[in-house]
Amino acid sequence: MGKNIKATSKKMASTASKILSDPKASKTQKSLAGSALSQSGTTKQTGKKMESLASKVVAKSKYSTKSKKLAGSVLSQSNKAR
Repeated sequence: MGKNIKATSKKMASTASKILSDPKASKTQKSLAGSALSQSGTTKQTGKKMESLASKVVAKSKYSTKSKKLAGSVLSQSNKAR
């Protein structure tokens, strides 16, 4: 696995933090938010399981814009070899 030069932006990290503390946020949103936040300021890459979840969120119309933005952030930090 190569070094990840991408990281979650400050704006997206702030959004993710708010979602994690929101009792009304869905389990999917919280999972994506946790992944995005864990990659803020690090060289960590998105794991295979989270990459799969994020891909499904981006592909389906039932998810909110906020969920899709989080999923996009998570996917942008995935391993390109997968």
